Amino acid sequence: MILELDCGNSFIKWRVLGADIRLVVAEGVVDSDLALLESLNGLDELTLQHCRMVSVRTADETAALMSLLAGAFGVSVACAAPAREMSGVRNGYDDYEKLGLDRWLAMLGGFHLAAGACLVLDFGTAVTADFIANDGEHLGGFICPGMPLMRNQLRTHTRRIRYGDVAAERALESLVPGRATVEAVERGCSLMLRGFVLTQLELARNYWGEDFTVFLTGGDADLVAEVAPQARVVPDLVFVGLAMACPLP
Repeated sequence: MILELDCGNSFIKWRVLGADIRLVVAEGVVDSDLALLESLNGLDELTLQHCRMVSVRTADETAALMSLLAGAFGVSVACAAPAREMSGVRNGYDDYEKLGLDRWLAMLGGFHLAAGACLVLDFGTAVTADFIANDGEHLGGFICPGMPLMRNQLRTHTRRIRYGDVAAERALESLVPGRATVEAVERGCSLMLRGFVLTQLELARNYWGEDFTVFLTGGDADLVAEVAPQARVVPDLVFVGLAMACPLP
């Protein structure tokens, strides 16, 4: 079995692959290292042979998790690292080590699946857009706040905006103008994401006409899928790239 980890700023997304690596036998999202360990220990007949991960956390936090996993399951952990070029994709950052590893792996996965020009849109704590040309050149990208950041900023800096997650989810059942604060905030933030997507699509068309593939990934991808009906929704796009960056021995 193979344990794959995507360690973001807020959550750890994990999945376990079976003997047939095309088969996901278990998966989940947790908010701490200990919660990850608890989830894995709760699995029946877990026998890990390999572990690979991508982390955007600090070096100390990443090392601590790697040590925890090695101690608990007796596996060495392969960790994705920055690269100037990999699998036909050339990192477009002037300082390639500064490009977020989750973005880099999503680009690798997207270019591999598209076999050509693609636009990769990732909707997590932050929202990112990256443009990869037909020859694998990364043309650059954009970063903006995602739904969690926009929502929390309004809650933090506006005293009278207070509501829970259940109310937020209910508010997004429609996008008509809100008649309560929760509706106005949630729908307004959702429309900002949609506007961001439409702008990226327009820019991609300026580059490549209609000859490109759009990928949507990340936890909030469903909020914008309607405005990009031609897009491929690939929730585990980072894991596609992770397998390329950390192949099994």
